[in-house]
Formats: sequence, structure tokens, C-alpha cells
Amino acid sequence: MKMTARKPGQFLCAVLAALLILAVAPSGARAGLLDEVDLHGFWDNRAGLRLQDDAYQRRTSLLESRLQLEGLYQGDVVTWQVRGDFVADDVTEEHDVDLEEGSGWFDLREANLLVSPTDWLDLKVGRQILTWGTGDLLFLNDLFPKDWQAFFIGRDVEYLKAPSDALLASFYPEWGTIDLVYTPRFDPDRFIRGERISYYNPLLGRTAGRDAPVRVDERRDWFDEDEFALRVSRNIGSFEAALYGYLGYWKSPAGFDAASGRNTFPRLNVWGASLRGPVADGIGNLELAWYDSRDDAGGDDPLLPNSEGRLLLGYERELARDFTIGLQYYLERLLDYDAYRRTLPAGTPKRDENRHLLTLRLTRLLLNQNLTLSLFAYYSPSDEDAYLRPSASYKLTDSWQLSGGGNIFAGRRDHTFFGQFEEATNVYAAIRYSF
Repeated sequence: MKMTARKPGQFLCAVLAALLILAVAPSGARAGLLDEVDLHGFWDNRAGLRLQDDAYQRRTSLLESRLQLEGLYQGDVVTWQVRGDFVADDVTEEHDVDLEEGSGWFDLREANLLVSPTDWLDLKVGRQILTWGTGDLLFLNDLFPKDWQAFFIGRDVEYLKAPSDALLASFYPEWGTIDLVYTPRFDPDRFIRGERISYYNPLLGRTAGRDAPVRVDERRDWFDEDEFALRVSRNIGSFEAALYGYLGYWKSPAGFDAASGRNTFPRLNVWGASLRGPVADGIGNLELAWYDSRDDAGGDDPLLPNSEGRLLLGYERELARDFTIGLQYYLERLLDYDAYRRTLPAGTPKRDENRHLLTLRLTRLLLNQNLTLSLFAYYSPSDEDAYLRPSASYKLTDSWQLSGGGNIFAGRRDHTFFGQFEEATNVYAAIRYSF
């Protein structure tokens, strides 16, 4: 959804400005329904710098001021929520509002209505943040949009989850929970396009950035190019078990149309299952997924992605007071591998049949839990690349928080997933005031 900073933007600005005025107004100035509205937000300022030279990007990786305002009303039957960010971003060259890409001076994070007509049904419609699955910063059956650009440049981790414009229906039979999500128009990831982070371009055979941004064929037909997602879950003893289904498209442009010279979002079905519960003084999880690439069932079209099988094993526990560790093993197996190798164009880097990925999370709380030190590390022994996310945050008061960290990429080859971002390695610092 594209919009300029004219009437639609002015309307949204007026709504959120009114919420801010109400948030700071004396309680006597509010009456009736507004007395029951929870109004809050934050003012977040961040700056980041690349540690390596990138010929296609600015040295400054992040320089923005973000004001988020939220209004929430919770009634017995109806709940509504509006949450949006006003953004002053010095790095981007595009300031027109694009609510799909999350670019411009305003980003609408949530605007939805929740109705609970009975004890066994909830209906939530509008813009909302959706997530499920058992992975820690790894996603198998969670096919809701992600913002990888925000994740890699040092915005708060909450911005990894991009909003969906959808209808969520949750049913609560006696034996478990059924969640059904319908998205009437395809919501893709906010993927790496080259305008802010450089990426490996297989057509050029090199890393590219602002000199060759990704061009895509958008899927934007309402009720035709739509998505369905299903989760059925129940408790089995102390474990939570779930089954998943998804009918839609690859969330990032995984295909290529030679005629138009544009990347595409091929059709995709995903079927999966998960199990999570207590294991050996900690919490363990298992998750499986089959990615059925519907436009390339035989795996012999080199311009489309093959089907894949995915596996995740995870374990988390507290090693000492205020010190936790989390470990994960992730496997991505490319199906129809012989057909893939046989049809691979000459000179194109070859994927391994099995991509292995290990993750480590260490979290330490200090100074009466006001100081949080964290390290999240990805390492792929098959791709021979890695991604480190060290971070620290300190609560000065209940309202003020200082934080900082880095996004460190390394790899032997520039066509692997993390290796392509090596020149995007950056450090950042932030200060946030919450109200």
C-alpha cells in the first residue's frame, strides 16, 4: 500500500497526535470511554556506523529518531488497538510513506479490532503482529512477514516482526486451540533490497547495493494473491504440541523471471509440526517443516526454488541465577538435489544439499537486573559463515534506557547467506524514553 504524505498521512498523523495529547492530558480532561484507554509510547534515538568500507552504501548505517504512540482499549467484548511510529531517518533517500515496506516518515505497526462474542471464539481484524512456532530467531512454520533490514542494522529486535493485514480467528474447543489466519493480499517480508544493505547478486556475480537494487514483480491482487495459515495446538502432559499449515508464496523473492528481469515470489505450501516442553531442568523444542515449492514440483527449473525439508532442535536452561543459555541446531535440506545440480546454470554458485546452522544465546542480568548483557551467535559449518549479535542495555530509570550492540558478519564466500553481508558489519547505540 503506497501513500504520499498528503491526506492519508495527515489523517494518521492527526489520530496519533490526538493519542499523544490524551496521554499527557489531565485525567479530568478525559471522560467516558477515553478514561478506559491505555495510552503510552516511547521516543527512541539510534545511531550506527559500518566497520568496513562498502562502495555501494553510506558509512552511516543507522541515524534515526522514532516516536511511537499507542492507544489500547480493552472491553469485555471488544478490544481495539492503534500503534504507529513517526520516523526521522537520515540514512534513507526515500521519505514518502510506504506502509508495506515500512519506509518513509510514518510506519503503521498495528490498527486492529478484537471481538470476543463467545468463550470459544476470538476474531481479530486489521493490521497486527503475528507469530508462532518454537524457534529463537529461527522461523520454520512462522510464515508471517519479517523485516530483515531492521534486524541487521540495529533497530530494536521487536522490529524484526513486520505487520500483517489479516483476519485472525481463534477457536477454543475443550481439547486445544485452533488459530486460522487469512491475509486477503500477500504480505511479503521487508527483505534486503540493496538500498541500505548490500547483497549478493547472482546475475552480476558480485555483491551489489544502491547501484543495482532488487527489482521484483509484486503480488498485490486482493483476494486472488492471498494467504492462509493454520495452527492447531494442544497440551499433552507438560508438553505443547502443534500442527501447522500455510498456503501462499515464498516470503522473500526466491524466483526469477527471465523475460522481465525481475525477481518473483513463487507459490509455496508449508506443512509442519512442533513439540515444546520441559527437558533436563530446561526447556526443549522440536520443530519440523516441509516447504512444498508448488511452481517447481520436480526441482528442475533453475529459476525457481526447490522444495525443502527443515528441522529445528532447541534447548534453553538457566545455568546460574540470572544467567541463561540457549542452543539450537537447524537443518535445511534441499530436495530433488540431483535435478537441481543438473539444471544449475554454468558459473552459478552451488548450494549444498544440507545447510547446517548452529545458534548460541547467552543472557546475563546484573545490577539488580537493570543491566542486560546478551550474545546471540549464528554459525553455519556448511556455509562457513557466521553472524554475531552482541548487545547491552541499562535501565537508568523506569523511563530511560541506554543500549548498544553490533551486527557482525563473516564468511569465506560472498554468496552465502551471512557471508554476503560482511561489509554490512556495524555497531550502534541508542537511548529510549518510555511513557
